[in-house]
Amino acid sequence: MNKTLRVLLASVVTVSASAAMASDNWENGSGLNWKNGDGALCWRDNSWTPATAAKGCDGALTAARAAAASGVSQSKITLQADTLYNFNKSDLKPEGKATLDKIARDLGKIKLEVIIAVGNTDSVGSDAYNMALGQRRAQSVKAYLVSKGVDGSRIYTESKGKSNPVASNATEEGRAKNRRTDIEVVGTAAK
Repeated sequence: MNKTLRVLLASVVTVSASAAMASDNWENGSGLNWKNGDGALCWRDNSWTPATAAKGCDGALTAARAAAASGVSQSKITLQADTLYNFNKSDLKPEGKATLDKIARDLGKIKLEVIIAVGNTDSVGSDAYNMALGQRRAQSVKAYLVSKGVDGSRIYTESKGKSNPVASNATEEGRAKNRRTDIEVVGTAAK
């Protein structure tokens, strides 16, 4: 293969891979997920979590969603940082601990499959700082739930930093809404 053709093919592969990485599971130009040789596993980017698995792809929550009719329970809880933490902190406040105590008690009513804690911040500060703060917040939720007897291997943590606002960062009220930890709980009804 001549040098020009190799460079052209490398360019096409690079452009295709870049376009495919617009979602957490890679997609080709037609919108179909890239899969391994036997079609059982989807390719993932570095942002992939079980909660963001593309429909039809492998992943803990994909299987749970498909089984929804058979008693799988899934709920998403958003905990405002004002309840959990002081501004610019990741230490849990008493009100946040009380909320997490209730969640830990409620988990006893289901067969837990997975918990995903995602830390979010407002836009004040650098990207790197906010990513680290969001991760510390998610980790503090995990550590507290583990201290209450929840299996730590079932809890995934991640940070979206300031990249996932739910309100405008132009006002204090909007920034307050963006300082939060989202907790997604998936399990089946206890029998």
